[in-house]
Amino acid sequence: MTHHVLTAEFLHESNTFKKGLTELHNFEVDALMEGDEALARLSDGNTGLSGFTDVADEAGWDLTHVISAYAVPGSKVSRHAFEHVAGKICAAVEQHKDTLDGILLAMHGAMVTEFCEDGEGELLQRLRDIVGPDMPIATTLDLHCNVTPQMAELANIIVSYKTYPHIDLRERGQQAGRILEAAMAGKSRPKTCRVACPMLDDPNGGRTDVGPIVPLYARALDHETEKGIHCVSINAGFSDADIHDMGPTVLVTYDANTDGAEARAHAISQQIAGEIWAARNSIANDFLSVEEACAVAMSFDTSKGPLVIADYADNPGSGAYGDATNLLAAMLDAGLKNATFAPMIDPDAAAMLCARTVGDTVTLDLGGKNDPAFGGGPLTLTGTIMHISDGWLTGDGPMLGGLRRSFGPTAVLRVDGIDILVTTERDQMLDLQQFKTFGIQPEQKSVVAVKSMQHFRAAFEPIAGKVIVCDSGALSTPQMSRRPYVKVRRPIWPLDAEARM
Repeated sequence: MTHHVLTAEFLHESNTFKKGLTELHNFEVDALMEGDEALARLSDGNTGLSGFTDVADEAGWDLTHVISAYAVPGSKVSRHAFEHVAGKICAAVEQHKDTLDGILLAMHGAMVTEFCEDGEGELLQRLRDIVGPDMPIATTLDLHCNVTPQMAELANIIVSYKTYPHIDLRERGQQAGRILEAAMAGKSRPKTCRVACPMLDDPNGGRTDVGPIVPLYARALDHETEKGIHCVSINAGFSDADIHDMGPTVLVTYDANTDGAEARAHAISQQIAGEIWAARNSIANDFLSVEEACAVAMSFDTSKGPLVIADYADNPGSGAYGDATNLLAAMLDAGLKNATFAPMIDPDAAAMLCARTVGDTVTLDLGGKNDPAFGGGPLTLTGTIMHISDGWLTGDGPMLGGLRRSFGPTAVLRVDGIDILVTTERDQMLDLQQFKTFGIQPEQKSVVAVKSMQHFRAAFEPIAGKVIVCDSGALSTPQMSRRPYVKVRRPIWPLDAEARM
């Protein structure tokens, strides 16, 4: 029997502490493609859609792909943007509901809109209102999701990424698709149970390469070989969202038709959640100040590769502005040479530089214009324009391989031996082509400063002599006490000493 499956991608990670709204334009910049266009551009790479189409081919599905919508993490999603994308998905489901056998989604799990705290739950509820309670709905999620009770109730199948950097999107898409296929074939009746930890996030922000949570992911894979256990998802949560149901969760998708599977699923989720709670004080990252990071750089032996400095706090990939200047100022004060810094997201500066000519010497105010209290204010700098571009690039690393991205109008400004990548659009550094396309060879630099928490490691660790992480004091600072939480449930760790599992 040929199954008719409807697929869609709608992903956004919303930082509620960031000013403004994420508008439809932001999705158009990054990815807003429908039907065949999305299939042509996104079905062969590190995407959920690639995994969906893999299973569609192997199972012989009749596939209807509605839309792929993604915007770089940022402020809450506007109602207009949400209704545009959700409206297209719901309209397609309404159109095809009489022939559909299942729905397969790629979502983030930490979308907050201007009118609700749970964007994914809102979309799932609208879909359930159309198709009723019996049609199987599956979704993939980022492991930095804030899974609400509503999401776990409305989606039969939830499969979260198991790697950070997230290099397994295709694999998780395949896993979700195969569980959905079993459900449509009547071989399983999947449900998902959820256990939440009273924590703002995993103590290491979801790292899957080091730290006490790593063995839990290996155990999750082992559990998935048990009879009736389809998927075990360990989610770090997203602490930049001030909502009630935020923080780490453990989800187990199980077959409700298998004797004992429900009880086993609850036992697995409780056990793993308890171990996450027990490891809450085990911090793997050593967060240096920007001055400490530059002191390391001044004496670093580059014979085995450059020193890579990651600005954790100004990561555009967690919704930070990407225009913090504290690290750049410290690099200039330290007199670092043969260095590069990226990105400095400053549309006004990028426009000014792109209106000039390569080789021009210019003086301008750079960065620090969104919220100087987080990460530093504008720097008045004089430098030479080394490169001007429209900002388009094609990735070639583990995360972006084969995928097109754009920084918008982009320039490289050299100031006292530091090549600064000045961009219009927001993105974190996670692929070497984000330097090389604009004439910067990171392997040949002594110091490479990138705005990213963890994703940079997939591409930059192989070329690095050493990686260090600093806290510039920007919006995504690990100092959570600096964030004015209002809506999060209390008590919660680490804000409240009385928090208990």
